[in-house]
Amino acid sequence: MKFGVLVFPGSNCDQDTWHVVSDLAHQPVVYLWHDSPSLENCDAILVPGGFAYGDYLRTGAIARFSPVMQSVKRFAADGGLVLGICNGFQILCEAGLLPGALLRNAGLRYICKQVYLRTETADSPFTSEMTRGQVLKIPIGHMEGNYFCDPTTLDDLRHHDRVAFRYSCPDGQITPEANPNGSLDNIAGILNEGRNVLGMMPHPDRSSEILLGSADGFAIFRSLVSALAQKA
Repeated sequence: MKFGVLVFPGSNCDQDTWHVVSDLAHQPVVYLWHDSPSLENCDAILVPGGFAYGDYLRTGAIARFSPVMQSVKRFAADGGLVLGICNGFQILCEAGLLPGALLRNAGLRYICKQVYLRTETADSPFTSEMTRGQVLKIPIGHMEGNYFCDPTTLDDLRHHDRVAFRYSCPDGQITPEANPNGSLDNIAGILNEGRNVLGMMPHPDRSSEILLGSADGFAIFRSLVSALAQKA
């Protein structure tokens, strides 16, 4: 079992993500540089947060053309597990691995704070160690986290149980007040059709240790490890 953490110019959560996998999950992990097409035989790819290529043009717009992303697209098409966090979610949408787009936050302000997420499905390699309806306390830190898609895509996400997380109140209620950035349908994370790619704006890498205010995010990494162990 081997994890790969992508590194783009401007990535700033790559070391956080590496730390969680290596020091908390105790799994082999390597950094994968953006201009190399090799995924070094990794079994799961993690696309971390940050500001890939300085977010020039728009978030993720340049990163999608990196040699490593062409390999990630092939890896995902073959069923490989891919997790995109914050900027990683934006990159996966730009690369066509997930539908929709991340727009500027409602209010046009950068937001960095703890939020609550309701787990909408346990039927994925990223949420299998959780229960449907379980509420997680996980921080966000973004300017473009406002998820948007067309009505047909939204219907498809709902109908096929592909909404992984929604912003919620601490008791799990889905309300406009619990939505920090204006995301459509309070969406905080989605799955692709094959359920092997997850993109989410909140940071499980920043919430895997109690020292950071919450360890709830570690359930996502624990689910990934479990899924890979079952495949081995």
